[in-house]
Amino acid sequence: MEVGTIVEGGFALENHVEASQIGKTLTSSQWDYVVLQEQSQLPSVEYSRTNFMYPAVRILVKQIRSNNAQPLLFETWGHRYGYPENGMPSYESMQYEIDQGYLTIARELNVPVAQVGLAWFRALKNDPKLQLWQEDGSHPSEQGTYLAACVFYVTIYKESPVGLNYRGNLSEEVATQLQEAAASILVNP
Repeated sequence: MEVGTIVEGGFALENHVEASQIGKTLTSSQWDYVVLQEQSQLPSVEYSRTNFMYPAVRILVKQIRSNNAQPLLFETWGHRYGYPENGMPSYESMQYEIDQGYLTIARELNVPVAQVGLAWFRALKNDPKLQLWQEDGSHPSEQGTYLAACVFYVTIYKESPVGLNYRGNLSEEVATQLQEAAASILVNP
């Protein structure tokens, strides 16, 4: 597996549209998938996603497809305490808006979505004691990162990650819980 990244802290997808790096990276290799992840808060706010995220996704998807690669949207998770300053007082309310943000543009452009946010929600409903966030309540912990990786496995390979041997530094019990949450995307997206 060959992996490349264009990561700038705090960058939104519109920043990538404006930067020249995306074009260079797309032509630097024959990519199977190009993953698009929006800045964590933008998809949760209707004004931001309509005016900034969606136009950028439309442009980037066109570029990706013109380079014979498959675009893939990375649906992220809500912040632990929501986004109260924008009317989302809880994780669940923010997650709902993020889901709507990604799924709306995915349907419009017929782009698959790695539903990490949905798996995150299901994992927490099953076991609220999971520690998916870092202390900042925004970035993923090792558990959250592992869950995201399992969702990408499900999305790309279309098979369950349950039983995969690699589990990082996680206990077998926690790794299995997270694998099962990711696998739920296969049967009930």
